[in-house]
Amino acid sequence: MATSPDRISEVADSLLKIELELRQLGAWESESPPEEAFRSPQPFCIDTLEFTQWLQFVFVARMKVLVESDHPLPQVSGMAPMAEEHFRGRPESGAGLIRALEEMDRLLSGRS
Repeated sequence: MATSPDRISEVADSLLKIELELRQLGAWESESPPEEAFRSPQPFCIDTLEFTQWLQFVFVARMKVLVESDHPLPQVSGMAPMAEEHFRGRPESGAGLIRALEEMDRLLSGRS
């Protein structure tokens, strides 16, 4: 199923918001983790990466490729709950990032 240009634009904007929130949290990294960290069989590479690293180096990176190459986008997303869990008990709330991920979850899942 083809993805509408409006949806592609909204997803691209949402990716920028996620990147901005990661930068504001001081969680945007200039260097990628070692290659072996990405080989984890665990969801979100939870045993080898911080959630924010997974967002930057796996999710955002892959989504940018999909958007730029006009490939189909995922039809389901549920990252906001994972972000809520990640920030639970931490000094930073991550509220802006969680909101940005809720927006992405809605866009990819087709909810208004």
